[in-house]
Amino acid sequence: MGRGLVGISHAKNKLRRSISHKNESVSPTTTTNYVPKGHFVVYVGETCRRFVVPIAHLNHPLFQDLLHWAKEEFGYSHPMGGLTIPCSEDYFISLTSLLNKSS
Repeated sequence: MGRGLVGISHAKNKLRRSISHKNESVSPTTTTNYVPKGHFVVYVGETCRRFVVPIAHLNHPLFQDLLHWAKEEFGYSHPMGGLTIPCSEDYFISLTSLLNKSS
């Protein structure tokens, strides 16, 4: 019985060490700049709010319309390092929610 409690205590300590090690190795700047595989960054709205969007959205006609609009408005130069889309944040959130539901 005592042996099982020692094993649990040892496992908890090991888990705490691994969690604290992960927290130390990841800085806030790397987490905010992180883009998962299969996604890309889009800046939307007047404040250029950053969104991380699945690449699968690129195939959808509504999203392609947004890309065409962005090309006409901004061309291919994007100083923010990601794609800038000239629409409101509310519209973009509604569109991506719709696309997420349809996939």
